[in-house]
Amino acid sequence: MSPQSVAQGKVLIGLGANYPGPWGTPKKTLRRALSELERAGLSLQAISELYQTAAMGQPRQPPYLNAVVLVSTSLPALALLRVLKQIEMRAGRRGGSPWGQRTLDLDIIDYKGMSVNWSGPGKAIPSRRVRPLVLPHPGLDQRAFVLRPLLDVAPNWRHPVSKLSASELWRRVPKQGQGRVLKRVS
Repeated sequence: MSPQSVAQGKVLIGLGANYPGPWGTPKKTLRRALSELERAGLSLQAISELYQTAAMGQPRQPPYLNAVVLVSTSLPALALLRVLKQIEMRAGRRGGSPWGQRTLDLDIIDYKGMSVNWSGPGKAIPSRRVRPLVLPHPGLDQRAFVLRPLLDVAPNWRHPVSKLSASELWRRVPKQGQGRVLKRVS
């Protein structure tokens, strides 16, 4: 079965951490987050390698560890988002500032190929107390730290709006600067 057919009808979730929390180091936190996803009823179909990446946003942050997981779930998109936010909170995530350090960050990258509240790549999400769910994730096509691990689990996946494959998006994304992939972590 091709990676593209595996990705169809599935959900891609991005994981990131760069600050220790109640679950330990960022690496331990990401491992625990995978267990928490399974405990929440998600079926993990494929897990990417772990990548150390340069932090985006605020200067002098420690590097992130990032991964992408391909899951199967019957949860609707908003219910899945609530589950992800609950897992983040249990991992010690609190409000904080945008683009700051995180004990855990879980993002829905793609939900079964849906497009919801999507206004274009990298468009700013309005600042509100509760931000709307945006699918696919609005910044994914500009983020090496998402695209590199996404290639591990679904190299032929296509962006639901632009229709570009993960491989095509990877070739286009800047490999330098904030968010760049520093190395694979074992």
